[in-house]
Amino acid sequence: MELLHSGKVRDVYADGDDLILVASDRISVYDVVLPTPIPDKGALLTQLSLWWFEQLAGVVPNHVVSATDVPAEWAGRAIRCRRLSMVPVECIARGYLAGSGRSEYDRTGEVCGVTLPAGLVEGSKLPEPIFTPTTKAPIGEHDESIGFDDMVERVGKDTAETLRELTLKVYRRGAELAAERGIIIADTKLEFGRTPDGELLLADEVLTPDSSRFWPADSWQPGRSQDSFDKQFVRDWAADPKLGWDKTAPGPEIPPEIVEATRARYIEAYERITGRRWA
Repeated sequence: MELLHSGKVRDVYADGDDLILVASDRISVYDVVLPTPIPDKGALLTQLSLWWFEQLAGVVPNHVVSATDVPAEWAGRAIRCRRLSMVPVECIARGYLAGSGRSEYDRTGEVCGVTLPAGLVEGSKLPEPIFTPTTKAPIGEHDESIGFDDMVERVGKDTAETLRELTLKVYRRGAELAAERGIIIADTKLEFGRTPDGELLLADEVLTPDSSRFWPADSWQPGRSQDSFDKQFVRDWAADPKLGWDKTAPGPEIPPEIVEATRARYIEAYERITGRRWA
C-alpha cells in the first residue's frame, strides 16, 4: 500500500480503489502534535466513529466500506473507506459557547458572522445550534474561522447550503443521542467529501473526543470551564503558564499522570456513549 498522507492523527493509505484510514495514538493541541502518545487513543477514536456512522446512516451516508477488511497490524484502529474528493472546508456546529467561539463572541458579539444574544458566558447554551465553518490549514498552521458568505465563494452556494444543513442535522441527532447518555456535545467538527458522481458523504471521524467537546451533563455550569471527556484536558495542561510552552513546535512531553487521565476520559466517553465496555 502507498502512504498518501500523514496527518496530525491519521495516516491515509491507498489500497486499490479504496483508502485505508489509520488512526494513531498521536495527540495534537493548538495545531501541534505532541511527542507523547495516548495508549489506545487511535482504536478508541476509530471504534467510536464506527458506532456513530451506524447511528447516523439515516441522516447522511458515509465513506465506510469495511471495519474489518484492513491489514491485521491495524485491526481495530483502521477503516477501509471510499476515495473522495474532500471539501476544502471544515464544517463545525456549535450548540454551546466555548473555545475559539467564545473568544470571538467576547470580542464581537458574533461567531463566524452569526450574531448571538448579549450576556452569554463560557459554557452558555446557544438559542439554537449554529454553523461556523473554518479553513483547513496545513499541519503546524491554524485553521481560520470563515463566514458563510466566504464559504459560498470557496465551494459554491448549493454545496455550502447543503453542508450547513447536513452538519446541523448530524449535530442535532448526535447531541440528542448523547444527552440520553448524560453527555452534552458542546460542539463538533465534521468533514465531507464527494464521490466521483458528486454525492456528498460524511468522512474522516465523527463525534469523537478529538473532534468534539463532550461535557458531563450533571456537572454543566455556565460561567466556568467545564469538566470534559475530550482533549480539552490536555489543552488545559499545555496552556498552563507554569509549563512555559509557547504553543509552537516542538511540543512538550506529556507526563504519565496526564497521559493516563486523558486515556481514562476517552474510555469513559466511549463507554457512556456506546454502552459497551472497553476491553
